[in-house]
Amino acid sequence: MLKKIFRVIYEYAAITFGSLLVALSLNLFLVPNKIAAGGFSGIATVVYYVSHYKLPVGMTMLALNIPAFILGVRTIGVDFGVKSVYGTVILSVLTDITTFVPCITYDKLLASVFGGALMGIGLAIVLLFGATTGGTEMLAKIIHKFISFISVGQILLGLDVAVIVLASIVFKNYELGLWAVLTLFACSKLIDAILEGVNFAKALIIISDKSDIIAEKILKELDRGVTGLHGVGMWTKTEKNVLLCVVKRHEVSRVKNLVKSIDQRAFVILTDVREVLGEGFSV
Repeated sequence: MLKKIFRVIYEYAAITFGSLLVALSLNLFLVPNKIAAGGFSGIATVVYYVSHYKLPVGMTMLALNIPAFILGVRTIGVDFGVKSVYGTVILSVLTDITTFVPCITYDKLLASVFGGALMGIGLAIVLLFGATTGGTEMLAKIIHKFISFISVGQILLGLDVAVIVLASIVFKNYELGLWAVLTLFACSKLIDAILEGVNFAKALIIISDKSDIIAEKILKELDRGVTGLHGVGMWTKTEKNVLLCVVKRHEVSRVKNLVKSIDQRAFVILTDVREVLGEGFSV
């Protein structure tokens, strides 16, 4: 029991630290330079300046996330989990708490690269521990419910581009849009590197005596398809179901933790997938 308590404390401490890095990326680099790199943070940055600094970035992000969560539950019945709710709230709080930290540079190139990199590191840490920080990803999933022929990733990209264009128009500076694109690029690359998922997707081959339970959990909790393959242990001559599952890179840690929680003796093979065609991936 004590070990489990320390594990929970460790996970939430890590999520808090990751959220702190994201908050610092906003206050040290992005917000002072009016770089709105998509997402709710980008919208909040625009609102902050339009309101003449009266509406804090963090609280605006939280205000945008609340209706998105409610709409998500009603539309697609998403199970957010306590960690994701915590990550969303703590990021908003830390963003406003750290506003006292002075901007490091007003050089747009440095702010874009280092702001995006710091944000990528923070988001990767949050994802590694099974949480999210809310944002436009929820809106993308809701929209995908109605236009399923467009992938969630494409919708998310479209929303980020729309936020960048909006910020460029409001600030009357289209160069800021280009800097925002650079920020998104740096952020995504750092997330990929930390999650060890530089490719589009990952394939997991899982061999376990509890394959039925594992498959059911993946289907229900991750909403990912699982294929059962017939296998025979050549030493024991025992027949087993071998599970094949393809997931997006940020979902790898969730699958590994899920398998470990069910069967610590499970044999798991993780490999890169260069391209995936089908529902939930490229079409």
